Amino acid sequence: MATVDIMMPFYGDVPMMQAAVRSVMAQDDPRWRLTVVDDDNDPAVPEWFATIDDERVRYVKNPENLGLTGNFNRCLELVEHELWTLIGCDDLMLPNYVGVVQGVYADHPDVGIIQPGVRVIDGEGNESKTLVDEAKRRIYAPKFDRRAELSGEELAVSLLRGDWLYFPSICWRTEVVKGLRFRPELKVIQDLALLIEVIQRGAKLVADRSVAFEYRRHDASESSATAFDGSRFTEAGEFFNDVADRMAAHGWHRAARVARLHLSSRIFALTKLPQALKSRNGVKPLVRHTFGRA
Repeated sequence: MATVDIMMPFYGDVPMMQAAVRSVMAQDDPRWRLTVVDDDNDPAVPEWFATIDDERVRYVKNPENLGLTGNFNRCLELVEHELWTLIGCDDLMLPNYVGVVQGVYADHPDVGIIQPGVRVIDGEGNESKTLVDEAKRRIYAPKFDRRAELSGEELAVSLLRGDWLYFPSICWRTEVVKGLRFRPELKVIQDLALLIEVIQRGAKLVADRSVAFEYRRHDASESSATAFDGSRFTEAGEFFNDVADRMAAHGWHRAARVARLHLSSRIFALTKLPQALKSRNGVKPLVRHTFGRA
């Protein structure tokens, strides 16, 4: 019987983290284990975990601050079971999450990446519809009724054209990431980097329409902050050029062309330009990313 290792790197808002933990503990399917890896220094956090009487919940405190990507990799090191997910400490699992991914895995035992249905919420927990999320749903995500299977260059092209996945909601088969790590030089786009690596290694993705996860999108996140100052797009431009070279060397020439163009990333940068011009912050990297040569 497979167990889902639910890894939660923590730094920041304690009440949101507690809500995330409670959402895991409310799962209908008991085949899970939660590990919270604390990269913060709030003494109230270990005190709160000491009150939880559930052997499936374990709390790990880093002896020193590892930073975002460092803590992601620490979570990877602690995975022990056949399946795992890296939930954000401000996101929420709906009670059916573990059951949905277990059902997909039972039907597709060779799957590498499982994407359940996701509802986007704001900082207050209300359902949210942003331009980014509507583009993911209407333009970039494949159209399917119940489940969709993708792999190989088709999957790489799909994600490089526009990353329609919600990384904290993804469930992975542990075997497909064996020996891999999140790249320490990346601060925001390390999720897509890991996805492209496992796809290049042959991993298959199954997307299921069953809504099982609430992804929180708010301005306090790392990705939102770097979008406003433009550093996200400097990182993205370098990443896509590197991926284009790797895709070409792998013989995936269509994927290489899509990565070189990175049109959706350019459009996203363009939407941030008015605010950057108003604040006079991050204008140059945004312009360079939007209008630079492919």
